[in-house]
Amino acid sequence: MPVTYIVDTSRKLIQTTCTSPLTLADVIGHFRTLKDDPACVGQLDVLLDVSDADAVPGTDQLAAVGAEIAANRMKVQFGVCAIVAKRDAMFGMMRAFAVTGERFFAAIQVFRGAAEAEAWLGSQRTAEGHPRY
Repeated sequence: MPVTYIVDTSRKLIQTTCTSPLTLADVIGHFRTLKDDPACVGQLDVLLDVSDADAVPGTDQLAAVGAEIAANRMKVQFGVCAIVAKRDAMFGMMRAFAVTGERFFAAIQVFRGAAEAEAWLGSQRTAEGHPRY
């Protein structure tokens, strides 16, 4: 499956991995699955890894993803989002998504590696010396 995820309820985190071959239909299907997942409720942060996805989305596809995120907001409120994108083209498109998608997240950042993405997530959670939740 090109899009897999785990909802870690103890960490209040959705960990999503996208692999090849990845299509817009796969991504849209993922958000619709999240909408039906009983574990996907409340406020959740997101760790998205697109390192193994070869298809770089176009701006029109990013807009469609934004619409799906908006459709889930009645059930789940997304906190911070860390995106891992190692390849240059995907990194650039995910940065573009971060600009257009910032209205859906408390903060969103794109990283080249998983370790720095996880560190940033941790720093966002403990800002000001206490957990955000």
